[in-house]
Amino acid sequence: MGERFGRYSKYIIQERALPDIRDGLKPVQRRILYSMYKDGNTFEKGFRKSAKSVGNIMGNFHPHGDSSIYDAMVRMSQDWKNREILVEMHGNNGSMDGDPPAAMRYTEARLSEISGYLLEDIEKNTVPFAWNFDDTEKEPTVLPAAYPNLLVNGATGISAGYATDIPPHNLAEVIDATVYLIDHPKAKLDKLMEFLPGPDFPTGSIIQGQDEIRKAYETGKGRVVVRSKTEIEELKGGKQQIIVTEIPYEINKSVLVKKIDDVRVNNKVPGIVEVRDESDRSGLRIAIELKKDADTQTVLNYLLKYTDLQVNYNFNMVAIDNYTPHQVGIQKILSSYIAHRKSIIIERSKFDMAKAEKRLHIVEGLIRVISILDEVIALIRASENKADAKENLKISYAFTEEQAEAIVTLQLYRLTNTDIVTLQNEEEELGNLITTLRAIIADEATMYNVMKRELREVKKKFGNPRRSQLQKEAETIEIDTASLIVEEETFVSLTQGGYIKRTSPRSFNASTLEEIGKRDDDSLIFVASAKTTQHLLIFTDLGNVIYRPVHELQDIRWKEIGEHLSQTITNYGNDEKVLYAELVDDFKSGTYYSVTQLGQIKRFERAELAPWRTYRSKSLKYAKLKNEQDRIIAVQPILFEDIMLISHQGYALRFSNEEVPVQGLKTAGVKAMNLKKDDYIASAFLAYTDSFFVLTQRGSLKRVATEDIPQTSRANRGLLVLRELKNKPHRVFLAGAVKGLASNKTIDLFSDPQTDSEASLRLLVISKTGQEYLVDLGGYSVSERTSNGTFISDTISDQEVLSARFD
Repeated sequence: MGERFGRYSKYIIQERALPDIRDGLKPVQRRILYSMYKDGNTFEKGFRKSAKSVGNIMGNFHPHGDSSIYDAMVRMSQDWKNREILVEMHGNNGSMDGDPPAAMRYTEARLSEISGYLLEDIEKNTVPFAWNFDDTEKEPTVLPAAYPNLLVNGATGISAGYATDIPPHNLAEVIDATVYLIDHPKAKLDKLMEFLPGPDFPTGSIIQGQDEIRKAYETGKGRVVVRSKTEIEELKGGKQQIIVTEIPYEINKSVLVKKIDDVRVNNKVPGIVEVRDESDRSGLRIAIELKKDADTQTVLNYLLKYTDLQVNYNFNMVAIDNYTPHQVGIQKILSSYIAHRKSIIIERSKFDMAKAEKRLHIVEGLIRVISILDEVIALIRASENKADAKENLKISYAFTEEQAEAIVTLQLYRLTNTDIVTLQNEEEELGNLITTLRAIIADEATMYNVMKRELREVKKKFGNPRRSQLQKEAETIEIDTASLIVEEETFVSLTQGGYIKRTSPRSFNASTLEEIGKRDDDSLIFVASAKTTQHLLIFTDLGNVIYRPVHELQDIRWKEIGEHLSQTITNYGNDEKVLYAELVDDFKSGTYYSVTQLGQIKRFERAELAPWRTYRSKSLKYAKLKNEQDRIIAVQPILFEDIMLISHQGYALRFSNEEVPVQGLKTAGVKAMNLKKDDYIASAFLAYTDSFFVLTQRGSLKRVATEDIPQTSRANRGLLVLRELKNKPHRVFLAGAVKGLASNKTIDLFSDPQTDSEASLRLLVISKTGQEYLVDLGGYSVSERTSNGTFISDTISDQEVLSARFD
């Protein structure tokens, strides 16, 4: 199998996908040109049905499918693919939109004028010929190529283990560089690039990156930026539109227009009203109409960055040189071409010289005949036949075989008096021609002068101005991400179990808050009206913070469950729970505090939570935990001075947040409370209200005046807020601030005190037997600090509390 695949690979590398370094053609292209030339289907004659040409090519030279031959022929006729077309075609030969050409029975083709220069002198034994596939006739293995076609038209191909991408160039520039290299064989690349500064695509556009072009010309590999040519047009009413007049090489125009329109449909950048393809026979034109208040430069930058209005072109200049694929720079390409042309000119000169010498020999014989005409005529009349006459001429007058043949076949009308002058003139011309040809063959300088003259003739006849504009530096596209977001009103919700969604106002307002889609054992922890320009910060109990721009959240109906954080955040733990979430407009200011169950506290700045590079897939640490059992129990922005800590065994400690140092995200913090053995912090909150509530594990609830816990310093034990019992002692299950003694108004433990409504706060308590109790905290009066409060029901003490949350 290896041996067979090796043979197959060798064949497709040498004989199918890669161009020859000398004439720049793949075998199928060479066969198309040669077959059409041989059949007289040339520029100065009429067009011929493509099907006839394809049939001849397939029958004589290329034993493959007719579609592959026709496709190659069509490509050679497309002026948006080739800098100089080699085949002229009548009829539909495809389009820049990727439309297929008409079938070959409908189209007509002939060689273009410039392709005649690729085939010029092929009949003068200038190139080697090989037998075709069935050994019935011979085909050229390379064409004479009167100009460097490999660089002019470029090449694209994929074979086994090799691929090639050579861009098209300007004919005049390539010839200028070739002529200079003929005169200066050791010319440096920088000097050649003065004549050949870069590619010249048939579709125009802007090519950026001179250093990359130089690298590609030196090594055969490099990458340049190809950018569409655009301009801004003013419309009525102060509106503008972006007009695209040239697009990058080998970009499908209809696909490009659709991608730009998809940007408009999906609102990926605000401000696009309509995208129109206004191209016609006068030229390419794509119009992108903008809204009156649109930022034109931002829209253009976005389209350049995220659509094919700007692409990278990768040079990979691989060509077949001496039956072997090589990655080559332009010095190698041009020097190989010059060596090829040298061989062509010398072989052509030898052919012409042999023909001229043969004719001169005959002309000399005819001139001698005229001076002894009467004797020759008498000799011929006395001869028995043509062979005898030839023999007599050779014996009597020492004519050679060729001269004797010419004399006996001479027509009588040629024996006029004026013919001697014609023959003498011809003799002189042939003598001069032979002298010239001998000089070309023997003297390299003369031969190179002929080569340069012929190249300049091609340039003079076919040279045309450059279409692609070259720019030295590749321009970096900078886009202000905020300007791409369309500001819309939306609702963001998050559950403790980690389900998140963004809901349209229409879906949200069509449902009640209770109708939110969620699991039965999950609870809604955050819901807020938001703008798509805002940012969401999500803090978990494992000390991780997750960042989500609101506009990147999935838009999901209110009654659906939403997207789980673990779907995108790879390091989201199975037992991780959401503790707190917050919408922010920016990351310029703001300070948070966090408290762990095992008694550590810290402050950290919001600025450190600014979006990180991998925010889409990874969370960021905001606090370090002591061990695997430790958890964050509270994290909040610091909006008020005092922090209150309540331990599981009922100790309460109040101190100023100024006592807590501001630290980096990866630190564990400092000691918050002097805990007894087996005690831990049950709740932490900002002491910004007149009172706070305490709920015990036995279902007892009470309110305590904040002033009963005087402000002391961090790391103390604190004061008891429960009375110790010998049997079934009360332990703190949950505690939090309660707003307003007189008004009985409350506030959510996790809400922003500055924006919270004045609605009563209700606590939903669920017992271990599944019984639910809805408690209005406003209905409780302030109790003594050391009391154990009142049970929320007669049976709750035996059932015990399983969970409690704000309803």
